[in-house]
Amino acid sequence: MAVGIFDSGLGGLTVYDQIAADMPDLPVCYFADSANTPYGVRTADDIYTLTCTATQSLFDAGCDLVILACNTASAAALRRMQESWVPTDKRVLGVFVPMIEALTERNWGDNSPPREVDVRDVALFATPATVASRAFQRELAFRAIGVDVETQPCGGLVDALEDGDEMLAEALVRSHVDALKRRMPNPQAAILGCTHYPLMQKAFQDALGEDVKVFSQANLVSASLADYLKRHPNMLGQGTKTKFLTTGDPAQVTDRATQFLRRKIQFEAA
Repeated sequence: MAVGIFDSGLGGLTVYDQIAADMPDLPVCYFADSANTPYGVRTADDIYTLTCTATQSLFDAGCDLVILACNTASAAALRRMQESWVPTDKRVLGVFVPMIEALTERNWGDNSPPREVDVRDVALFATPATVASRAFQRELAFRAIGVDVETQPCGGLVDALEDGDEMLAEALVRSHVDALKRRMPNPQAAILGCTHYPLMQKAFQDALGEDVKVFSQANLVSASLADYLKRHPNMLGQGTKTKFLTTGDPAQVTDRATQFLRRKIQFEAA
């Protein structure tokens, strides 16, 4: 396969969908660890172990490059994986970098000292584990100063979206936005720090107000991947066919994925 895409569940399909639209000839292998979702309430060590296991499965499937299309895994496991686990001939990339590049309007290769940026007050909506990791703030600090980040752990939202309960998801979005705005009444920008959340981007925008710029990851990650593959064509691999793997029940995950993207997505057992 050419590129592996990993998520604990179905949220990474928003990233896959954008990649498929932007690079329709690029074969991918999507891996959903549905048997262990959600990751957002697990410990960092548990997330690390599960993410390494799933990533190894993608390496074994022939992927040299794997995208962690899961903010929780990117936050809690990626740095540790890159430092001590990923083989030298493989690459594992996360989803924070494209978001921070867009927010700060700086390329990741720009290693000049942190500087002030236009955005001062940023709301981050993410899973409890992503919020607890403080990974977003840590990576942002390498590029920008003077940015106040207010976080809101969005408990229950991933479960509602995985179950296809849109009414509950909309109610949870309103509740989480209200909770954040009690602490930061006027954010200038909002980060949807979970790949499930683009499905609720309109609900977030409506709750936040039209003056708040909402950053969603699918298009940013896709553009970043296209740029990476242009610079590193050796990571393309030899795959010719896209496939979808799951640790859960393939029939059940297929049904939920089809509902999730509103088109047929056929999963098979990992």
